[in-house]
Amino acid sequence: MYWYDHGTNGWGFGLMAISMVLFWALIVLGIVALVRYLGRAQQHPTAWPQSRPPGRPEPEQLLAERFARGEIDADEYRHRLEVLRSGSGPTAG
Repeated sequence: MYWYDHGTNGWGFGLMAISMVLFWALIVLGIVALVRYLGRAQQHPTAWPQSRPPGRPEPEQLLAERFARGEIDADEYRHRLEVLRSGSGPTAG
């Protein structure tokens, strides 16, 4: 015997179906995100050995290249190299 007083109607079945699809979609997306995160963490297990990304030249190397290309003269090269090695940057003034 069917009792329609407290039973689930068409809207209830529809909402249950939609919520179940959303639930499983979230589970699958969570697993995919976790696998991608762990895969990326294994590719880069630690930070770079230095504070700068690989492939990016050091400031002294850039300065030497500019000197070699003739963009700066010997006095300016020595002065800038001294500033770099002393650790004091340009002062605002």
